[in-house]
Amino acid sequence: MDANNKDLITQLIAQNQRLLQNLNTQRHCSCEVCQLVSEIIGREVPASTEIRVSFYSDYGRNIKLGERVFINANVMMVDLGGITIEDDVLIELGAYLISVNHQLKPKQRKELELKPVVIERNAWIGAKAMILPGVTIGENAVVAAGAVTSKNVPANTVVADIPARIIKKIKDKKKPRFFAAF
Repeated sequence: MDANNKDLITQLIAQNQRLLQNLNTQRHCSCEVCQLVSEIIGREVPASTEIRVSFYSDYGRNIKLGERVFINANVMMVDLGGITIEDDVLIELGAYLISVNHQLKPKQRKELELKPVVIERNAWIGAKAMILPGVTIGENAVVAAGAVTSKNVPANTVVADIPARIIKKIKDKKKPRFFAAF
């Protein structure tokens, strides 16, 4: 990261922190919450998306939100590495989505490693779950409350535990609907 980018990122983080403080300490209607979060992430939050405060991020500009997303209170998004949340995702109380890590070697520890987090369509992230850098949560997958995911979660599965492991597959047994034309 060159010095110009570092200065710009530092400015955006400072602006983000001011906006987050306003968002989380003042009274706002749902449209004001969407407007403030839109300013934080630098793009419009879809009107169909609901975000409950308190909401936290470190950078903000690398969050992408789909349609009909629900984000419950006290969710933290560490997004410098990028966080994409597709349509119809549910994120419950106190979940952490983390796209940044530090280097393991002591002399490089202050260097950042950025890996995007992707939450695919219709996934459900349980309360206090933690999604670590570089993880993709597959379509329709469920991350149980308190789980810590360090590996990708396949579509249509439920993971739980620390570290998260598959505990079941989701089988949608919907019967086809037939409508008679009269």
